[in-house]
Amino acid sequence: MSRKKGEMHEEQACAFLIDRGFEIIERNFHSRFGEIDIIAMRDGVLHIVEVKGGRGFDPIYAITPKKIQKIIQTLQYYLMINRLEIPYCIDGISICDDEIEWIENMTCWE
Repeated sequence: MSRKKGEMHEEQACAFLIDRGFEIIERNFHSRFGEIDIIAMRDGVLHIVEVKGGRGFDPIYAITPKKIQKIIQTLQYYLMINRLEIPYCIDGISICDDEIEWIENMTCWE
């Protein structure tokens, strides 16, 4: 997927989350371990959101166990450098043919 399409899907995902009461904390957080597309907060829980988009197939399947492991490593680094000890979960947002599916709590810790 082109970077432009990826940015468009992330914009759609942010709007989707904001409409549901989330505060967007950060976008495209990079570390040596990987990238987190969206970091958002709602009700005292930090949501780490991976966004996948495509046409004609369900892009959620692109969130593989290996990808989740990279997200977890990046998340641990983010929590460490920001000295955060709060509940968090990892969510997925799939955007296929302009339909948005939110998979909350793919992995969750308190």
